[in-house]
Amino acid sequence: MTPEITFDDFMKVDIRVGVVVAAEPFPEARKPAIKLRIDFGGDIGEKKSSAQITKHYLPEALIGKRVLAVVNFPPRQIGKFMSEVLTLGVPDEEGAVVLVAPDMATPIGGRLF
Repeated sequence: MTPEITFDDFMKVDIRVGVVVAAEPFPEARKPAIKLRIDFGGDIGEKKSSAQITKHYLPEALIGKRVLAVVNFPPRQIGKFMSEVLTLGVPDEEGAVVLVAPDMATPIGGRLF
């Protein structure tokens, strides 16, 4: 059973729209991953993320793609790479990650409500 949270709990999670400005393979990761640099604009700016999205995405195809990410988790060390945001995705039928993204044009840095 999924634990219940309050709306105030949900509002503590800061999920923003960003645009991928750089992406490269991350062969040092234990599980196949891609290093991302995501621009959230405004006060947040560019942040780094490691994402296990290699089944459906090539690094060069991610440039310019809008994604959603949690921007207020503490940074997490992944090997020699410091991941600063959690890029969001959901598993497909085989468990491979599919990125969560807005389906229409949205401003960079827009917050999910």
